Amino acid sequence: MVIGILLIIVTLISMFGIFVKANQGIKKSRTKGNAGDDLNAFGYKQELLRDMGGFSNFAVSFSVISILTGGVTLYGLGFSNGGPAIIGIGWVLVTLFCLFMSASLAELTSAIPTSGGVYHWASILGNRTTGWFSAILNTIGQIATLAGIDYGLAGFSAALIWENPTHTEVNLLCAGILLSHALLNHFGIHLVAKLNDVSAVYHMAGVVVIVAALAFFAPSHHSISYLFDTTFSTQANSLHIPYGVAFLFGLLQAQWTITGYDASAHVSEETIDPRIRAPWGVYMSVVVSGIFGFVLLSMVTVSITNQVQVAAAPNAFLTAVQQALGTKFGSFISWMVAAAMWFCGLASTTSTSRMIYAFSRDNGLPFSKIWGKVSSKFHTPAPAIYLSVLLALLLGLQSGVYAAVTAISVMGLHTSYLIPIFLKLRAINRNVWTEEDDGPWHLGKWSVPVNIIALLWIVFFDILFVVAPNDVTFGSYTMHYTTGKAFLVILAIVFFLYYAFARRSYNGPHLGTYEDVNIRLNSQDVQVKANKTI
Repeated sequence: MVIGILLIIVTLISMFGIFVKANQGIKKSRTKGNAGDDLNAFGYKQELLRDMGGFSNFAVSFSVISILTGGVTLYGLGFSNGGPAIIGIGWVLVTLFCLFMSASLAELTSAIPTSGGVYHWASILGNRTTGWFSAILNTIGQIATLAGIDYGLAGFSAALIWENPTHTEVNLLCAGILLSHALLNHFGIHLVAKLNDVSAVYHMAGVVVIVAALAFFAPSHHSISYLFDTTFSTQANSLHIPYGVAFLFGLLQAQWTITGYDASAHVSEETIDPRIRAPWGVYMSVVVSGIFGFVLLSMVTVSITNQVQVAAAPNAFLTAVQQALGTKFGSFISWMVAAAMWFCGLASTTSTSRMIYAFSRDNGLPFSKIWGKVSSKFHTPAPAIYLSVLLALLLGLQSGVYAAVTAISVMGLHTSYLIPIFLKLRAINRNVWTEEDDGPWHLGKWSVPVNIIALLWIVFFDILFVVAPNDVTFGSYTMHYTTGKAFLVILAIVFFLYYAFARRSYNGPHLGTYEDVNIRLNSQDVQVKANKTI
């Protein structure tokens, strides 16, 4: 319990410290007059409608994270592996490292506020090859995230609609959900922005309602110390592995929930004053999600009356709520959660389509001329929107792949983050990236250690997910360690695409005013190679 309390204190101090350092950077920048919506400085025409405020930008990432989606659909995975401590310790641990990752991305968002996000950063700090790999991995992660969200919603809702839903019913329901998200994203950014604002408020209000209901109407509660109990794990027993190893595998619940916060960067071209508002959207979405998620899941966990039944249930969250509040009230709460998941999928569709649009704008994908088009009437990237939902639908058609899809989404996104973070650290080490290159939102002397911690956490989690046990049955064949094998296959396809297509046809994004940084960095690379030759 002492370790858990100390971890909470460290997380809160880090949260506040990053907030203060970023504010100092913004104040310093404003005195120099550095701000603006300077998309033209990157060599791009303003095509997307720029009318998002700071709250709307935050709401996109907050809705993609959606503590009422990942925290709910993977509650059973987390609890069966790590027991109550997966919330009291695991959730806080992941939140702490996500603060560092989001702060690292927020700095880059402030410096380079375009829809391309990670791949523009990787292209500027590296070259067109590092940019392309970062972009394709982020695109894969975005699509897998959308698939995880909407298939999770379909499975969750199907259990409320039908007593024993078939896989076909779940797939059809998912197709309808994805279509609703595509149509709304196509026919108006105004409506989507407003719905994202509603979603953010709805998520917070939903957490308050659930927590209040459990606090006042649950028949009994465990003590706070229950949240730090490390003696319960059904997976550790069934897989014959130490509790600590099972606990690490259970961290997928929190890590998949608190991901996708780069969505605020992907809508920066539609955000007013993006150098300041977009990075705050990236960072604050993690802060608010971490706090609200901890409160929600802690209350659900201490209200459990039969932990063995919860760990074994197909829908562990629903089972836990029904144990505490009864079947009828539990179902009402579940429908409220389902609505939050729908909002989450809507925001994820926005983020995914913007990534595909930005990548295609630079001819990074096959048939880019199609996916890079923007509706002249609605100012939305319609082809990219429909491609997003189609690929998400195809990714989840096979039954039993949910855990693998969510893990792949985390690995794809985080590996795409790793590339520009590493390149920025390299540039700083070589004195190529200087204070003049920073945007208004930056951490000063905290920047390097925060970026290093973020980098190490991504490497650790990628390795963890590759070796995590996960079985998927295809007919009579069962594939073991599906996540790791699937990710290696995806990497093989990515390398094939690069050598068969991108190596010849992809020239990279416009570097604009940051071409100087790219030239400085590559000049040093040429000089280093020349010195080695001599």
